[in-house]
Parts: sequence; structure tokens; C-alpha cells
Amino acid sequence: MFNWLENLITRLVEGVFKIPVESPLGGSLHFFFYDTIKILILLSIMIFAISYLRSWFQPQKTKEMLTHVKGVKANFAASLLGIVTPFCSCSSVPIFIGFVEAGIPLGITFSFLITSPIVNEAAFAILLASFGWKVALAYVVAGVTIGVVSGLLIGRFKPEAYLEAAAFDGEAFNKLKPKMTQKERLAYATEQTTGIVRRIWIYLLIGIGIGAAIHGWAPEEILARYAGDDKPLSVLIAVLCGVPLYANALGTIPIAEALIGKGVGLGTALAFMMAVTALSFPEMVLLRKVMKPRLIAVFIATAATGIVLVGLLFNFLF
Repeated sequence: MFNWLENLITRLVEGVFKIPVESPLGGSLHFFFYDTIKILILLSIMIFAISYLRSWFQPQKTKEMLTHVKGVKANFAASLLGIVTPFCSCSSVPIFIGFVEAGIPLGITFSFLITSPIVNEAAFAILLASFGWKVALAYVVAGVTIGVVSGLLIGRFKPEAYLEAAAFDGEAFNKLKPKMTQKERLAYATEQTTGIVRRIWIYLLIGIGIGAAIHGWAPEEILARYAGDDKPLSVLIAVLCGVPLYANALGTIPIAEALIGKGVGLGTALAFMMAVTALSFPEMVLLRKVMKPRLIAVFIATAATGIVLVGLLFNFLF
């Protein structure tokens, strides 16, 4: 799909910078420029398309839809909604709080909260371009499964008892927006695209920079020895390392791509990516406004367990 870009960056590195792409520095530069351009192209296209689609689903309609769906179907619907919502956990939390205010059962809202940062349309497009349709599709199925199962399990703990009083204040999702014209929808999609790219570009470059450094200089034999796909504990370690960090899926994909290129198991790399995006420390700070610590602990334990199991399964299958 991006062979033309790969050839162009190769000519840039070798022709302009006079650095062989086989060298550590040349390989890192090629990785950095190639992934930056590729991700920005895919990101802009997918954000625009999904933002346009999202303009048809106003918050009140979302609330009404989730209110009328019951059982496992409601958790599944919430997870699917999470796919087409913001790109990081801290952006998803305000919507999650809005669902709580609207009286939607907490088990269902957790399915949304977990799936939203893990799976999004831009990350799917990048995984598709980098690893093929099987991995991209498996990533979506895994993210939705983690969200649905985690939401169902948390719902059994009667989590409403562990909400703070602030969770019931406000009317975040009770205001209908006026109907939008075609011109307004296109303007909204354009605004969302430029706004999101402007907000996350620095994190994206940091992630690509880390991935480029790993690609060029990280010793393959050490990574393969301690984090290869035949090392079961590597998945657990990856999740534990990812939880305190913060990034969105787009910023962590280049790191995962570089790790996989060095021999780290696919499941290990994706488990790290999922833990960073779904269980970040800033997200827990925001959730503390509406949840008591015990519920946050249940949320972390449930989602982390699902991510570890998915990582192990990916290492086995791929």
C-alpha cells in the first residue's frame, strides 16, 4: 500500500543524508520519516471519515440506544460505540461520566470505557497497513471481547455502590443538539480532524521516535531472549510496565511495530499497547472523581487480566 512512500524515504535517507538504510542510524531515520508520514495520512483520512459518521450519532441518541438494549447485547453495543469515539482514555472518561449521569448501568458503561481507548478506527488502519488484515481484525475482536467480558464481570460486583456522589451531578448527556446540514457535518469532520491531529501530534512523534530508536539500536538477541513469543511472563511484564504510562493507541503502535521487528512476540507488544491506552495513570486520576478506590481497583484488575490473556493468545496464534 505504501511502497511508493518506502522508496521515497529510502531515496531521502540514502540520497540526501548519504546514510545507508542498513545502518542503525539510517534504519532509525527511515523508520521515523516513513511511519510519521504513513500514520498522519491514515490518521487524517480515518478521523475525517469517522467524525462525519459520528455527526449522525448525537449523545442523546446514544443514550437512548443503550437504554433500550439489554443484557450482553448492551455491553456489545457499548463496546462498538467505543470503537468510533475518542482516541485516548482521558478523552473517553468524560463520555463515560456522561453515561453514568444518564443512568446507564455501570457494567455497560465500563464496556465502553475499556474498548474506546484500546480500539479505534485509525489504529485499525495502521495495523492493517503494518501487519495485515488478520492481525488488524484480531486486534478489533480482542479489544471488543475485553470490553464486553470486563463490563459483564464488573457489573456482577454491583459497582453502583462504589460511586462517588459527584457521579450523579450534572446533565452531560441530556441536551439534544440541533440537526446538522451537510455543510455543517463536513465542517465538523474537518474541525475534528485538525483538532485531534493538533492535540496528539507530539505524542505521536514521541512514540515514533522511541520506535525508531528501538528499530535502529535495540539489540535483537536481548529482546528476543527476555520478551520473545515463547516467554509467558513477558506478557505480564509488558502489562505491568504499560499501566503507569500514558499515550494513545496511535503513539504506541510504532513502538509495538519496532519491538515486533526485533523479535518480541506480537501478543507481548500488543498487550503493552493495550495496557498503556486502557489503564493509564491520568485516566485513573479522572475516574477518581466519580469512583471509589475499590471500584477503580476492580476495573484495573479485570481489564489487565483480559489484556494478559489476549496477549498470550496472540503469541500462541501468531
